[in-house]
Amino acid sequence: MRPFVYDHPAQRVIFGIGSIKQLADEVRRLGASRVLIVSTPAERRFADEAARQLGPVAAGIFAEAVMHVPIETARAARKRALELEADCCVSIGGGSTTGLGKAIALESDLPIVAVPTTYAGSEMTPIYGLTESGIKTTGRDRRVLPATVLYDPELTLSLPPGISGPSGMNAIAHCVEGLYAENANPVINLMAAEGIRALARSLPIVVRQPDNLEARSDALYGAWLGGTVLGTVGMAIHHKLCHVLGGSFNLPHAEVHTVILPHATAFNREAAPEAMRLIADALGASDAAEGLYDLAVKIGAPTTLKEIGMPEDGLDRAASLATTNPYYNPRPVDLAGVRRLLQDAYEGRRPA
Repeated sequence: MRPFVYDHPAQRVIFGIGSIKQLADEVRRLGASRVLIVSTPAERRFADEAARQLGPVAAGIFAEAVMHVPIETARAARKRALELEADCCVSIGGGSTTGLGKAIALESDLPIVAVPTTYAGSEMTPIYGLTESGIKTTGRDRRVLPATVLYDPELTLSLPPGISGPSGMNAIAHCVEGLYAENANPVINLMAAEGIRALARSLPIVVRQPDNLEARSDALYGAWLGGTVLGTVGMAIHHKLCHVLGGSFNLPHAEVHTVILPHATAFNREAAPEAMRLIADALGASDAAEGLYDLAVKIGAPTTLKEIGMPEDGLDRAASLATTNPYYNPRPVDLAGVRRLLQDAYEGRRPA
């Protein structure tokens, strides 16, 4: 066994049906008395319900979170937190909402109570992202790691199949890259493989039977594992490409992950054979990349960059941006190889 370092910051996680009812207790545990609740406009109803539960402790709601955390939105939310003299942030929603909560915490040190309603997984990570002038930058800072995470599968019941599937594939992507991460370790390998298994078995049921609470619970369990993997070890070419495509071309986050994942996996196929074996086994497939592509097809998720709004004349720029700065990947990252990967993803070819 190769040497490794396992460094995972402490978090409080409460998982189970009805766990949202513990929100007020968890806020009290943090000693907070003026809570800012953040959400997207579409998830305002969750924010309103959270405010009702918190009562006088709820100082206000900022329901303007959007994809990729534009710097303008972050600044407006930070200003709102200062005006309210907030001492805690409750982020209730998907990755966009969690990301906005992190943007607030990055400058204010406010503790975050995260309540995920999708399978994004960012609630388990110290990773933040901000988009400015069409460029998305990410970083790691333990100040943005939510202090408490409430996982309530009932809050995912209203997530439409067309969003549930890609959101789950996003969580699988965290697990896949964790298996060939530069700082991978045996504990994370176990979590990553189990996360892929849980999501691969639950997502087809979730998209066929959106009200199946058992499948929703299984998918959320897989998403928790994927988020833990993402927050513990480094990522590689897949996440780099998704940040470039999302931040520079404003493509939908989960859908980008869904489309790119099989092709990024194929890109690394020969360089990470043990990871590929673990991924394939967890999927019940003979090949990791093909198995991921077939899962996306099975759940009706997008398989081409073209269908999610990527302009073909932007592929050269995307390849250039993704290869400008060096970063770890099992296979050396070269411009020609990345450009081929993006073309395959644009056209939706099944990895062979």
